[in-house]
Amino acid sequence: MAPTMRKSLILAAMAAAVFVLPAVCQAQDYPNRTVKIIVPFPPGGTADAMPRVVGEYLARKWGQAVIIENRAGAGGNTGADAAFHSDPDGYTIFASPPPPLVINQNLYAKLPFDPSQFIPLAVMGKVPNALLTNSPRLKDVKTVAEFVAYAKAHPGQLNSGTQGIGTTAHLTSELFAQMAGVKFQHIHYRGAAPAMQDLVAGTIDVAFDNVGAAGRLIQGGTIRALGLATEQPMAAFPGVPTIKATVPGFVVVTWFALVAPPKTPQAIVNKLHADINEALRDPEVMKRLGSLSAEVTTGSLADTAAFFKAEVETWRKVIQTANVKLEP
Repeated sequence: MAPTMRKSLILAAMAAAVFVLPAVCQAQDYPNRTVKIIVPFPPGGTADAMPRVVGEYLARKWGQAVIIENRAGAGGNTGADAAFHSDPDGYTIFASPPPPLVINQNLYAKLPFDPSQFIPLAVMGKVPNALLTNSPRLKDVKTVAEFVAYAKAHPGQLNSGTQGIGTTAHLTSELFAQMAGVKFQHIHYRGAAPAMQDLVAGTIDVAFDNVGAAGRLIQGGTIRALGLATEQPMAAFPGVPTIKATVPGFVVVTWFALVAPPKTPQAIVNKLHADINEALRDPEVMKRLGSLSAEVTTGSLADTAAFFKAEVETWRKVIQTANVKLEP
């Protein structure tokens, strides 16, 4: 090799090291102060509870405070925007269910952030959805098959309560209608709480919600679960069958993930991913997430990114087929 070429290669390597070494050193020292997790929904729900459980483990491991900041609004977009534009140093991460990460880009004409540029870290848990009712006119309907038959015999007469246009509950309802060949009137609420209140009161006929949120009401007999959107029945809900036994292929979960802002150094991404997965394998964390009816699994960074990509396509097709539009 010519001396000039050798010198050029050495200089190039030295230049690369100038950029790589600070990031590595930064990761070795990370974290040395408080880490903030932005949640784009109000306190009290599963979206808020899961990152608190994981955050408590990380705080003990790191010896640093991990705080939750609730930034609700615009279907999760307000919190997502704040997280997206945070400094990419690992001290602000984002915890969210599907809407701002894989759904809203198919609903909003323009977003102030690009969901595809978030760096997926891990899926904390997947919580199955269920078909729920407490409607007086469905009091004699005991199975999913009977419900589908009733809905077909009364086209467009049953209403389905949702947490809002484009929420996982709404799109799950739309997907069920498509796959079962039925039609609902959709009643959109501002959040899960008012929808659940009207479901309990029997004001609405059905709702699709995750069993983490509705589990205690089901187990207490306040509302009925006609079916679970799971691959297999769940021991926590004895006697409740899977929906897919009647509507083949209908398996829908609400998942909750952690992501980092764009351009977060790879070394910090790797540390966050490893430490979060360590938390998810901890027996106490698994027990607490299990109490939210969450299935806890771990996977690689590539697995998580591929899962996000598949979810974008799944919900894009539902939105387009149902012609879901946001209200002006």
